[in-house]
Amino acid sequence: MNKNLITRLDNGPVLCAEGYLFAMERRGYLQAGAFVPEVVLDNPEVVTQLHREFIRSGSDVVQAFTYYGHREKLRIIGKENLLEPLQKNALKIANDVVSEFPDLDLMVCGDVANTNIFDPKDKNSFKECQKMFEEQITWAKEAKVDFIVAETISWLDEMKIALKAIKDEGFIAVANFAIPRGDKTRDGFLPEEACKIIEDLGADVVGLNCYRGPKTTMSLLSKIRKNVSCHVAGLPVPYRTTNKDPTFLNLKDPGCECIPGGNAFPVALDNFYCNRFEMAEFAKDCINKNINFIGVCCGAEPHHVREMSLAMGKKCISNQFYPDMSKHFHHGTDKTLKDVNKEIKY
Repeated sequence: MNKNLITRLDNGPVLCAEGYLFAMERRGYLQAGAFVPEVVLDNPEVVTQLHREFIRSGSDVVQAFTYYGHREKLRIIGKENLLEPLQKNALKIANDVVSEFPDLDLMVCGDVANTNIFDPKDKNSFKECQKMFEEQITWAKEAKVDFIVAETISWLDEMKIALKAIKDEGFIAVANFAIPRGDKTRDGFLPEEACKIIEDLGADVVGLNCYRGPKTTMSLLSKIRKNVSCHVAGLPVPYRTTNKDPTFLNLKDPGCECIPGGNAFPVALDNFYCNRFEMAEFAKDCINKNINFIGVCCGAEPHHVREMSLAMGKKCISNQFYPDMSKHFHHGTDKTLKDVNKEIKY
């Protein structure tokens, strides 16, 4: 089995399921707002099951749920003492799940994310970010992950710190920016410029994740693909963002007046949700544009992943339960169904 991400990408697209924070919040295992993945300690079996579901749906990568499990996030909830056990347990869960599927060519990846303490005017924050990234990557190295993703980072300089920490430990690095409104990093670089700089500094894969839905992500990815020579990653959120509202962070739902504060993010985004076929179209578009590291971020569910997997020409375990409407009592075409159930318009 080939655990080298770059070799795999050279041979074709790789699918990576993310979105654990939103999935666990919806299931009632972590709190929106703080978004700290305490669930890996409190209810590890739930994380294990979601890993299984993503694998069964065709994900080639099991991403350890260390996202936002960093020192600053734990400080916010007063539980910094949980940092190391949280990180290590998330990594163990990922590795243990992979061992359940020995016939699949799965990869395990570590994860570092936006620190939320980076400040370009405060040089001390550069050092603190470096420490945060280094300690997480050390634990990932102990767990023998196959590569590391740095993601949801909006500052080019913060990404540089993350990339150096990853490469100093000898890992393959996937560097994914999250681009806010204005179509630039927070320090003023176009996405294609930032990705080129990071590629030149040693990133193996560059691209975008989070913040933006399929359409507003792809509009930027196309420019990135033309400006870099390495592999490109695209992992949007499964929400219908637009040119007017390119990210999901400040969406307003005009059809609902009962949302506290009026902002649909993060727990009232239902009316903006992409269906599985929209995510499949994004995957097809990626393949057509030679964007090979494909996935879905906050809001992802296994049905999205399965449809994307099929669009990529893969055969996943859960495909045995792919919809077959020919058996439906009203919409079905099976000749043994009763015609009386088809006569009424529901």
